[in-house]
Amino acid sequence: MAAGVLLSVAIVAGVGILIGLFLGVASNKLHVDVDEKEVAVLEALPGNNCGGCGFPGCSGLAAAIAKGEAPVGQCPVGGEAVANVIAGIMGVEASSGEKQVAFVHCQGTAEHAGVKYEYFGAMDCRVIDQTPGGGPKICEFGCLGGGTCVSVCQFDAIHVVDGVAVVDKDACKACGKCIEICPRHLIDLVPYSATQAVACMSKAKGPIVMKACQTGCIGCGICAKNCPAGAITVEDNLARIDQEKCTHCGLCAEKCPKKAILKIV
Repeated sequence: MAAGVLLSVAIVAGVGILIGLFLGVASNKLHVDVDEKEVAVLEALPGNNCGGCGFPGCSGLAAAIAKGEAPVGQCPVGGEAVANVIAGIMGVEASSGEKQVAFVHCQGTAEHAGVKYEYFGAMDCRVIDQTPGGGPKICEFGCLGGGTCVSVCQFDAIHVVDGVAVVDKDACKACGKCIEICPRHLIDLVPYSATQAVACMSKAKGPIVMKACQTGCIGCGICAKNCPAGAITVEDNLARIDQEKCTHCGLCAEKCPKKAILKIV
């Protein structure tokens, strides 16, 4: 009996030793070196995981920065302050790019835009855009007012006011989620310092635009003719401002007969 007990103990001990050896070998084989810079960068990032940087969350961005595959200022939420911290971690200089903010290119409020019918369905722009006629508003290019952009903004920076989405540029972090989800592609990023922007995305001809919205761009070109910096062009019946050339003189907004160029405040 004693011999049986000893045999059992020996077997258990042997199995334990084998398991220990296996775990030791597996640990060495599966060991992953931790990049201390990556850990430090991740700790410096705000942790919103908004995806505005173009990577799958803050951990994805941290890994890319640590490998030199993304600039230290890639995080739109952290801005300059976080970029400077990460630059210190990586031992490089942070580039001084201007803050960007979202802007909605539409003024089709209830006062300005004509309507075809009253809508009672789900308040989701993606749903409204698929309804008969592309929604209740006559304009096929304008803001649908369903607030889908509002629902994805983590920073309370965009709200629907009188049927049109409006961005609070001081709250905006340029994460890009509103841009991505808008079915009409009405939102893009402009420099924080921008003072004028064309608040219309209609590519329809002037007479059609005038029937649909009081403040729509009719492509007349008066703004382009009066711009001393040559910052405005008209393509597909729609005026566009090159913000890099714009000197913020305000003449385009002043001369526009339809007030389609909005002063950004």
